[in-house]
Amino acid sequence: MARDSKDLQLIELKDNIKELNNTIGNLNSLIEAANKREAEHLAEEQRLREQIDYLTKKLFGKSSEKRDDIEGQLSLFDEAETLASDDDPEEQEFISVEQHTRKKKTTMADKFANLPTQKVYLDVPEDQRKCEVCGTPLEKIGEEFVRREIEIIKPAIKIIEYYSISYGCPNCKVNAEIPYIVKGRDGHPHMLHGMASAGTVAWVMYQKYVNSLPLYRQEKDFKMYGAEICRGTIASWITKNAEEFFTPMAEYFRRKLVSGRYAMADETPVQVLKEPGRRAESKSYMWVFRSGEFDKEQIVLFHYSPTRAGDTAKDFLDGFHGYLMTDGYSGYNKLKDCTRTSCWSHIRRYLIDAIPKGQQYDLAQPAVQGLVYIDRLFDMERKIHEKKGVTYDAIKEYRIEKEKPVLEGFWNWVDDQKPSLNTRFHKAIVYIQNRRPYLETYLEDGGCSFNNNTSLSEGITYPHLTLERFEITAFAIKRCA
Repeated sequence: MARDSKDLQLIELKDNIKELNNTIGNLNSLIEAANKREAEHLAEEQRLREQIDYLTKKLFGKSSEKRDDIEGQLSLFDEAETLASDDDPEEQEFISVEQHTRKKKTTMADKFANLPTQKVYLDVPEDQRKCEVCGTPLEKIGEEFVRREIEIIKPAIKIIEYYSISYGCPNCKVNAEIPYIVKGRDGHPHMLHGMASAGTVAWVMYQKYVNSLPLYRQEKDFKMYGAEICRGTIASWITKNAEEFFTPMAEYFRRKLVSGRYAMADETPVQVLKEPGRRAESKSYMWVFRSGEFDKEQIVLFHYSPTRAGDTAKDFLDGFHGYLMTDGYSGYNKLKDCTRTSCWSHIRRYLIDAIPKGQQYDLAQPAVQGLVYIDRLFDMERKIHEKKGVTYDAIKEYRIEKEKPVLEGFWNWVDDQKPSLNTRFHKAIVYIQNRRPYLETYLEDGGCSFNNNTSLSEGITYPHLTLERFEITAFAIKRCA
């Protein structure tokens, strides 16, 4: 009986141990799940912090990606501080000095050497040209410079009316059945059924696309000078002249571009107002296609498209068989007849965006480590292109000898990275790996560019991002990011 009781107790203890083990297992699973959730929350918190820092930098920070720890790069100042400097920032003649090189200061005469100059003489009134001592008439003995001022001659609008003068034969008028009459022939007007002269059209285009003056403001400007010309009329001047004169010229340069060995391309969203069948908030795209960075004949063409479809680039560059420099947009994959080369500036930008706030100089940060390789490549490219008269073959040889080992080190570094998912650094590594086949193409030919900055910079100088429907055919340009 006592033995049976002990056996029951033993069985109960075994059951209790089993239940406790199950409980421990469940608790361990809960702890593991909680730790996993905590890690996910921490990762999400880190991702959100990165996103906040990134957006804050985009909204309030400087857009430049230069860092003052990179050799050869200077700190950037605000525009007002730069413009307040006594010396102009333009490149000037260099004067060699024993210990250093300094720039020759630009004189006032140098700055305005190309402007017409009118001399105004400050003469002495005739009744004062007598010596106050003895009364002898004074003689002119010279002149001296007093001051200089700039005067703007404002534009003026006038109407030019053309009249054809008629001549008739007085004899035939009396004796002949049909009088003989000749009239002065009118030369071909610049615009049929339009009042705008060639100079007027050139002026409104210059105001719109160089001085960024919208057509509604040009309309007001015309009115101030006494001419009531609506913006629709001005727009028709632009579009008709663009179609008649610029379209054939653009097609000629497009054919020249695709017949070359090197080309660059980029695209950016623009907003088009009053476009038929589309909302004003819809994204349209302005594409820039240009010749190679080092080509002697530079060609830059802009093309509007309502979408970002890769067919736009495919159709525009139809017949191109050379090296094409682009960013990572997959739409360019539709171009099968050319050799793609990818932009290292975009790679650099992704790594810069992945650096945590305030840690841009911390080499413990993986993104900073990657930047060290890329900045070394940029420095090498700068040095080889600073040399005058260097050939493409020499550039290719230099790149293979000097830059390829750095590239190999960079790829080894990329392969070793194991970034956390959904972080900006993870995004950067994925972007780099996807571009890998095209990032070394530039080693094949010394004429290939290392980055697409030349293409990007074309758009930066033109701030026309908002177009109206009737201006689409005109040459509005872009800012690329």
